[in-house]
Amino acid sequence: MSFASIFALFYSYFWAILKDWWWLILFIECIWIFKLTLFIWYHWRKNLYDAKDNDRVLLEIKIPEEILEPIKAMETVITGFWQIYAFPSWYEKWWQGEDPTGFTLEIACIDGIPHFYMRPCKRHRPIFEAHIYSQYPQAEIFEVEDYAKNVPQDLPNAEWDMWGTEYKNLKPWGYPIKTYTEFETGREEEEKRIDPIASLLEGMAVLKPGEQIWLQLRCLPVLDEYLPWHDAARALRDKIARRESKEVKFKPMVQEAAEFLIAGTVPEALKKEVESVIPVEMKLTPGEKLVLAALENKISKLGYLCNLRYIYLAKRDVMFKPNIRLAMSYLTNFVSDSTNALVPYPKTITKVKKNWYDWFWFIKRRTYLRKRRLFRSYVNRGWVGYPHPNVNGPDKQGSRYILTADEIASIYHFPGRITAQAPTLARVEARKGEPPSSLPID
Repeated sequence: MSFASIFALFYSYFWAILKDWWWLILFIECIWIFKLTLFIWYHWRKNLYDAKDNDRVLLEIKIPEEILEPIKAMETVITGFWQIYAFPSWYEKWWQGEDPTGFTLEIACIDGIPHFYMRPCKRHRPIFEAHIYSQYPQAEIFEVEDYAKNVPQDLPNAEWDMWGTEYKNLKPWGYPIKTYTEFETGREEEEKRIDPIASLLEGMAVLKPGEQIWLQLRCLPVLDEYLPWHDAARALRDKIARRESKEVKFKPMVQEAAEFLIAGTVPEALKKEVESVIPVEMKLTPGEKLVLAALENKISKLGYLCNLRYIYLAKRDVMFKPNIRLAMSYLTNFVSDSTNALVPYPKTITKVKKNWYDWFWFIKRRTYLRKRRLFRSYVNRGWVGYPHPNVNGPDKQGSRYILTADEIASIYHFPGRITAQAPTLARVEARKGEPPSSLPID
């Protein structure tokens, strides 16, 4: 059979199928258009609501000269931030554009000088200041201009270049990452503490003028009514603890008796009865017991839906690519093989790998678009997934995940002078207070 006859036969079958099933293709297309229209409508209403009633403010925290409190103090602060949670009704969400409001925690090193930022809603500023001052009374909080707007907004360009990525979770949301409790107990003296953030600040100190490192952790308080992550975590815990196995198919009694008398095989019913007598704790390995304890600890706490972004940008004449690893090496301190880890998400890394099937398909253009997309998402503090509505769920990997207050505090906290002796980190030199009430004013 010639190629022309094969093509003609395929062509005739194709049009025969299309003639009878065109309505199914149209129906699927209408569903896709409806979902896209609904998604655009929601973000249009949300942008209107944000512009009118949800203004943001960028706060810089100048940390005290000495911090005697352990990192647990920051866990208390972040736990207090959870009270901004609000779950809108159907009308409030789809007509007014209101949605649960989050905040961002940011560390930015500009020309070798680290800065700590928080970006809440303007109406939530008193809540954030109250909780920060409650644990760090000597700290100073200022409203500042957005540092991300002080660089060219058309990055990358002829003068500036950048590298960045978002971070994804390796395992389901119920597994926690390594937290500060594995570095400090809270009882040792400050000079004996181990603080992983010291490596980040020391690395930032070597940056030259024209180099910048940005870290952004976006947090959204959630409950199960908004995102049922607790149910998924409990199901994961039960699967590990109870050793749920497939249903056992029992053999006929005559066959089991014959196997027992001839080969000495123990019947399945007897095996199951013996196994049911053994406590669950005796079936677990020491490592599995630790994993279960970590799962239980995370389930007992309030969760934040988070995503983490990282950008290294610099002028092309001073850009030193090995500095890309400074912040990435810091985040490896929270990797745990037995529980969870945050690692760079290949789909968002600003580098397109050449494969055998696309080694020449617009590599430079695709890399440029990735950089533009990541830079725009960082500057706008956009939620992960935008403008794509489909994002990962509790049992999948992706750029969003659940972190609790202790996990967030492990990544973002204020270091003490002794544990992090970064020479370029600005600190409050002396405590400032209000004048005494008895001071005469005339």
